[in-house]
Amino acid sequence: MMRKRRSSAVDNAEKHAPTSANAKKSRTTGRQSKVSAPDESTESVFSVFLREAGVTLRQGGTANEIAVDQVVFQKRIQKKLQKSPRYPRIVREFISGLESYIEDADRFRNCLLPCVPRLPDGDSCSVSSFQESLLRMLLGIEMLQTLVINTLLEKLPEYMLNSTDEAGLSIPRLIINQLKWLDRVVDCKELAAKLMELLSVAPVDVQRDIISSLPEILEDSLHNDIARELNSLLKESTQLTVAILDALSSLNLGSALLTEVRGAVMNTLAAVQLEDLPVVVKFILHSVSGSDAYEVVCSLRKKLELEQCVLPPVLQASQSRLKNKGAAASRSATAANGSQDVVTLIVDAIKSAVRFQKTLSEAWLKAIESVEEVEDHKVVDLLVLFILHSTNANQSRRGAERVLKVKVRTGQIPETLLQKTFKDNTQVLRGYFPSILALAQSLLRSPDPCVVPFGGLMYRHSFTAFDSYCQQEVVGCLVTHVCSGVDGEVDMALELLCGLVTEKASEMGPYAVFVKGILDYLDNLTPQQIRRLFHLLSRLAFGSQQGSHIQDDMHIVIRKQLSSTVPKYKRIGIIGAVMIIGSMGALRPKANDAHDNSLSPETLRQLLALLELVQSSSETSPEASALYYDELANLIQTSTLDPLVQEKIGKRVLDDFQGDFVADLGPDIQGSFPFPARVMYDLDEEESQGGIAVNLMPLLAKDVHCKAEQCGRDKKDKSPLCLSPFFRLLRLCEEKQNQGELEEIDALLGCPLILTDVEVVEKMESLCKVEKEFLCALLFHTINWFRELVNAFCRLKDPEMKMKVMTRLQNITYLQTLLERALAGTPGYVPPVANFDGESPDVISHGTAAPAHKTKKNGSGKKRKAPGKNSSESSSQMEDKLEEDESQQEPEKEKEARQGVHLASYRPFFRELDMEVLSVLQCGLLSRSLLDSELQTKKREEVLLGSAELIFLLEDMLRKLEFALTAAPAKRVPFLKARADKSVGFSHLQQKSPKEVAAFSVQLLPALCSHLENCHNHFQTLLSANDGMVDGPAVDAQEHQLLSSCCQLLLQVLNTVFSWSGFSQPGHRSLLKKALGVLAGRLKDGGDETTLELLVKSSLEYLLKFRSTIPNLSSALCLSQLLSAVSEKGGNPAAYKEEAASLARGFLSQQWLTVSGEKQRGTKFNEALQALLSIYLRNVDDVLKAVEEMANEGFPQIINASKDESSAAWPTLSRQTFLVFYKVLMTELEKSVRRIPAGKSSDGSEAQSEKLLTWNLAVRDFHILVNLVKVFDSRPVVNVCLKYGRLFLESFLKLGMPLLDFSFKRHKEDVQNLLKTFQLSTRQLHHMCGHSKIRQDTSLTNHVPAVKKSLELFVYRVKAMLTLHNCQGAFWMGNLKNRNLKGEEILSQRSQESEEEDEEDEEEQQPPPQDQSEEEGRDGDAETKRKVSTEENDLQDDTDDSE
Repeated sequence: MMRKRRSSAVDNAEKHAPTSANAKKSRTTGRQSKVSAPDESTESVFSVFLREAGVTLRQGGTANEIAVDQVVFQKRIQKKLQKSPRYPRIVREFISGLESYIEDADRFRNCLLPCVPRLPDGDSCSVSSFQESLLRMLLGIEMLQTLVINTLLEKLPEYMLNSTDEAGLSIPRLIINQLKWLDRVVDCKELAAKLMELLSVAPVDVQRDIISSLPEILEDSLHNDIARELNSLLKESTQLTVAILDALSSLNLGSALLTEVRGAVMNTLAAVQLEDLPVVVKFILHSVSGSDAYEVVCSLRKKLELEQCVLPPVLQASQSRLKNKGAAASRSATAANGSQDVVTLIVDAIKSAVRFQKTLSEAWLKAIESVEEVEDHKVVDLLVLFILHSTNANQSRRGAERVLKVKVRTGQIPETLLQKTFKDNTQVLRGYFPSILALAQSLLRSPDPCVVPFGGLMYRHSFTAFDSYCQQEVVGCLVTHVCSGVDGEVDMALELLCGLVTEKASEMGPYAVFVKGILDYLDNLTPQQIRRLFHLLSRLAFGSQQGSHIQDDMHIVIRKQLSSTVPKYKRIGIIGAVMIIGSMGALRPKANDAHDNSLSPETLRQLLALLELVQSSSETSPEASALYYDELANLIQTSTLDPLVQEKIGKRVLDDFQGDFVADLGPDIQGSFPFPARVMYDLDEEESQGGIAVNLMPLLAKDVHCKAEQCGRDKKDKSPLCLSPFFRLLRLCEEKQNQGELEEIDALLGCPLILTDVEVVEKMESLCKVEKEFLCALLFHTINWFRELVNAFCRLKDPEMKMKVMTRLQNITYLQTLLERALAGTPGYVPPVANFDGESPDVISHGTAAPAHKTKKNGSGKKRKAPGKNSSESSSQMEDKLEEDESQQEPEKEKEARQGVHLASYRPFFRELDMEVLSVLQCGLLSRSLLDSELQTKKREEVLLGSAELIFLLEDMLRKLEFALTAAPAKRVPFLKARADKSVGFSHLQQKSPKEVAAFSVQLLPALCSHLENCHNHFQTLLSANDGMVDGPAVDAQEHQLLSSCCQLLLQVLNTVFSWSGFSQPGHRSLLKKALGVLAGRLKDGGDETTLELLVKSSLEYLLKFRSTIPNLSSALCLSQLLSAVSEKGGNPAAYKEEAASLARGFLSQQWLTVSGEKQRGTKFNEALQALLSIYLRNVDDVLKAVEEMANEGFPQIINASKDESSAAWPTLSRQTFLVFYKVLMTELEKSVRRIPAGKSSDGSEAQSEKLLTWNLAVRDFHILVNLVKVFDSRPVVNVCLKYGRLFLESFLKLGMPLLDFSFKRHKEDVQNLLKTFQLSTRQLHHMCGHSKIRQDTSLTNHVPAVKKSLELFVYRVKAMLTLHNCQGAFWMGNLKNRNLKGEEILSQRSQESEEEDEEDEEEQQPPPQDQSEEEGRDGDAETKRKVSTEENDLQDDTDDSE
């Protein structure tokens, strides 16, 4: 085709120029024209004109020479052609001469290369230093340009296949370069067409050169057409992707075409070669606009699979072989060597785009935020968040932190994704290490406990993946976190450091000096944190060679602390010394040589010397000795010591215990004691003759005597404080040495104690203060001794031993009732310390125990009611007159029952029970009916739990689960305020991870379900026997109260277990399924489900079976909360909302009575009712309809009722509980209107009508609730109405008024009616403000300014709406008188408003309009004839300008 076009072009020239014909003939004969210079007679016009214009043509490798400037040369050629008599034929002859001349390859190359200036003698300035090539100068002559272009493009195919000459020059590229940056292209469209034709036949390399040059050759007018051609070509060949995208990036395209091209590029993303991917990403991101940025980023994010960029070596090599052709060979080899380079280029492309286009940062954040499924998140999400944080483009740093926290909190970005990101993209992430470090710091310092572990994981991966500089920075940051003083932050940082020391001991060794710096901040750490710190320091110092340089420093610090007389520092020294002993005496792993496994004599000598030092330093203080025993016991329990060390410790402990605390029983007990000594609680009476006893009271008497006389203590005399810690150490040593057997010391379980008769408690009032305190201390020590016995022997399987353990539990519960009575008669008594690793708890007085009294339920008897889950908090309801009246009329027997002291305040003074003690819960429940059937026999074949013991164990389990599984937000300690250590009594529990605690609880679930079913069966039997009456004659009040407490505690424990946030983590999914499987398996036809959804469904079905026998409202609340917690585990909690609402509605519609037949009441009852009502309204389908139902059905029934009379529709609603219902309804109503979508101009008529209907219902509910204040006008009710009324009004202004703006024209009547109804409520709010000022109650007047501001905003906002619709003439604003709740005018303002009243009287003479009530007319409102005006006139009442 190109040949034909050329022949026709020169046809005409052949007729008039014989020289041209000869040249043509010479060309067609082949390339034999490589002869010497033609003769003078055959010289062409081309050669002559060039020579005369100043260009000398050279042969071979010599460049052509030019003697004049190129502009002069072009003018001379053009002038010669135009003045020639053969013009215009001479032009054809000239071109023919050119074609003949460039037939020779060397000549052609010379014409493509720049000319060399030739300076004539005496003229050094006539030619510039740089000259263009001959052909490019000819292209600058417009009359020759088209023909020269045709000649060049015809020559191009000859060099396509063999494009590089001997000198390494690419002839096609030189030809194309001649066409670039021409001052003017005569026929640009034709040139574009010919270039596109060449593209269809050219090889890939030539195609790339042509495509890359198109923006520099063509004019802007042709850019759109060329872009379409390139777009089509892009779909056909991915080999030209880079060149096409480079060209498209330089073209000036319209927005529509750019969108089309970008869409085509996006579609080819999956087929693009790996090394071309960065260019594609760069083009896509640099071609976006603000309007479509989010859509483009979402599409790019879905199709960009960075995980596939990191290919295995085999695939990389195969891909390299496939692409290893031509010029792409080097690029393919580079991509094969390291695919991370590709990811680096992609990330750099995203980074540059984000940096220079601000809209992209927000688009990326929205795109990542919109992903809702865990599986949909990719590596690119984390990389982009790191990019946004590092660049901070458009203030994106905060946005990146926020999105990452939200995603981590919801579990959508799991730890596995972070691990994969670090594993595959280490080289890329190294460049973003500062941002990774900053994000990890932010997460670790977050008060949200759900995101803290993720920050720790970022630190861990950074240390593992990066170089030594980064490792040093990570360790430095973790040390800073430890020194911050925030508990959650410190705990996680210490855990990370311990993990790094364990896993990367050799790499952590050089940074030991950094960690040692924490020793300067020990005052800010809790005992458990100090324990961890010394554990990791001792591991660094004595566990690895790299950290051995801090051994001497550690010894110096420990000796200094141990020699201190300050108890706090002595405690630190003891803890640190025991940790060092553990590291020095740890059992080394076996090596090839068996002798390498044992400790060296020098190490053993140092270890024994340190043991002697600690023991001698702690003997001066009983508390220090007890702490030493406890710490040594923890070390033996959690570590594996060398057998030689273990043996030496165990032998010494056994001998010392027998000599210090055990006495032989004789006929008489020698010594002087405050009370008669007796041998008590002997479980081996048959074997007691000539036996032993724990010498408790003599030790206590001697200890009290020494303190009273202030005499020095003999080192041989042991304090009773050391009894329980020493026994714990002894027990653990025996377990370690005898593989868990306790035969050597099992006699201590039934061993009696030397005490006094417990009947002394009955005579407390007649005792002196010293005797009272001695008796209380004796009871504390006895209970703690029994608690340690239960800790020691609870794992034994022998029935006889299990029975003894159960008896000790009964002893504990009985002694606790005695202790409560003893403490009630001993005000100001400070019990002996039982947990020695922290500061002594504050002195407990009756003032601090008083709140505990009020939280107890009514009841009588010695057995106490189980405490609730949370202590009652002060609220505005406590000030309510209704509750004041209630408290005044409490029965006298309730007041008598509250005279004791609740032991919950003294919990820090009891020894901690191990988690293993809870395995006793697997025993059955012993009920009174079972005792009656067995004639109350003492010997039973099966070991059963009594109700009091069950309550005791469940209370302890609940406290443990709340401590370990309920994550509280981290809070910084306020300045100059002491920190309350909530971990006192949980030292052993802190050594277990939350997962271990949860797994142990799941193992106990079958036993817990059995106990819950036993309670259910008991209550069901009682209801059947008493015809459904709770207060029947056959009901045992004490047993009913105990089993009610058991039921509530069991539900609280189950709720705490299933509310654990850890279940949402992928690694704990199997544990969750196991837990749900236990509940589902309790059904007759359940337990076979495999999917999580089916397990949740069966579990809920099982729990709902208990609804009929719930004994009190607190238990009902626990069951509702448990139902909600379980339903959330299925992934679709909305599916179970109906069941939750139905359950809560049933409880709210139930009459709750005590065993005595009285209604349940009190603060705890009100709190449970409030929570239950909130659960009902959160789960009901339509909150607004539910609020209306309660307001219309329930409240009118109690307006004229007596105080104790309840509503028929809602039995829990009475005048005493009105405030609870009112507050919850106002709260949930305000929350529901906030969820109504705001009105938009794009909404259709149907959507507007639906939203208007919703707002009408909400405003009607609000009007009903506000009007109730006229009847129930107590201060708390007014307070609630003012607070939530303002919030409702603000929501209406923010969300409702835009809807009215857009709906006014279409739904004018609906808008008017809505505003009229709302105006009645705002009028009442205004009256409440006046009422508050009359009462001069600060709790009410604090709300008045904000309420009045919102009322005024409402009026002006309505005026703005009318102005928007050209109805401003219908709006009139006047003054509203201040009135009280009954609508009466406030008299104190009459004198100030005399002038205003005269004006209002004139207006009142006019009849009020039909749309205005008589009351509104009396208020002095202005009237208009138009409805809109009337309605808006009502609205103006909400402003108060009279003051």
